[in-house]
Amino acid sequence: MSAQMFEGKDHAAIYQKHRFPPPQELLNIIFSYLEEKKGKPYDLVVDVGCGSGQSTQVLVPYFARVLGTDISEAQIQQAKQTPSPSQVSYCVCPAEALPVEDGSVDLLTAFTAAHWFDIPPFMRELERVLKPGGCVSLSSYTPKMRIHYGHCSEELTEIFREIQAVLNKYAHEKLHVLLSEYQEIFDLMPFPDKKRIIFQGSEISFTVAGLMGFLQSFSMFQTFKNAQPEAAEALLQQTQSRFLETMKVSSLETPLAITLEYICVLACKTPKEKVTS
Repeated sequence: MSAQMFEGKDHAAIYQKHRFPPPQELLNIIFSYLEEKKGKPYDLVVDVGCGSGQSTQVLVPYFARVLGTDISEAQIQQAKQTPSPSQVSYCVCPAEALPVEDGSVDLLTAFTAAHWFDIPPFMRELERVLKPGGCVSLSSYTPKMRIHYGHCSEELTEIFREIQAVLNKYAHEKLHVLLSEYQEIFDLMPFPDKKRIIFQGSEISFTVAGLMGFLQSFSMFQTFKNAQPEAAEALLQQTQSRFLETMKVSSLETPLAITLEYICVLACKTPKEKVTS
């Protein structure tokens, strides 16, 4: 069964506020692959581990039907609070048991989620739900993050890496899949037509306050907070102060930017061969 790391209502609200949708360069990679392997029309996309729906919403312009699923009821409740077109629906369910018919899915996506799945049964479910010629994209950003602000970018990046090192003590065992850059996911993908792409994303605009919110959305920070709430709050305040001092500013609304490394495993379910006489 998938790991349940984003269950609480407070965590779901932080996730909805401070997480961001997939970058356009990742979407370009996914849809170029889908066009090459399957082509239009695109009927049904299933976004698995959709969280509070940021990734699901970006798929709307491309598909007649869009289904976002997540094992967390709190996350799905957050997703449903966002106004959505009529072709979008959400469902609470595990990644390994999706509420769709056999061979019905054109594209299955999981953004920053697949490393939480129980991978072998999820791969069997993938084989079941994809149409012949249907595609899958399992992607995430990695912990290799850089922060950009004037002449102190390197110093800010180092501060953030120090905080990551502290939080790594509270990391779930499933994060090893992410740290290995989805090599295990690629190896277990049941379709021979597959590839793994690693690339550097464009800058994402943040404020200092927004970056602190992003930090709080990490599963390992929430684990730390649940175990030691006062220590977690102290770490957050200390990090915030170090950022402001290094940047020589006082406002939490001061803009900065981050860049992230992304990984994407793409695969296509081989179409059934035509029988020739």
